[in-house]
This record gives sequence, C-alpha cells and structure tokens, in this order.
Amino acid sequence: MTTTIDSDQKLHLVFGGELSDLEGVHFKDPKNLDIVGIFPDYASAQAAWKAKAQATVDSAQTRYVVVHLHRLLEP
Repeated sequence: MTTTIDSDQKLHLVFGGELSDLEGVHFKDPKNLDIVGIFPDYASAQAAWKAKAQATVDSAQTRYVVVHLHRLLEP
C-alpha cells in the first residue's frame, strides 16, 4: 500500500503556551497548551499566530508557534 500526499495541501498547526525558559521552546505545562487550530495554508496560520501573539504581548513567558504539518506528513 502506497501513501500519497496531496502536494497542494499545506496544513499548518498553531499552538502556544507558557514557556519554562525564554531561551528555548520548552513549555511549562504541555497538558495545557492553547491549540489555536489547523489551517489549510501558511497565510491563514500566520494570521492566527499573529493575533494570538499580539493578544499575549504583555506576557513575555507566553509564546505561540506555527508548525508545518505538511512537512511531517511527507514520506
């Protein structure tokens, strides 16, 4: 059985939470991450990331990230 990936579909995950250290990306409580959503393209993921990042600008310990899910799905 062969798995094929639709090359036009570029899924992205946006999530974030409180970091345990500002020097890296190690979340303090992974069980309570804020999962913003999965988006069909980078532009919509970036817009969601930007909105969450701006909403938490006063919390230096909080960080949101965009993960390129389509890269993880490539065989």
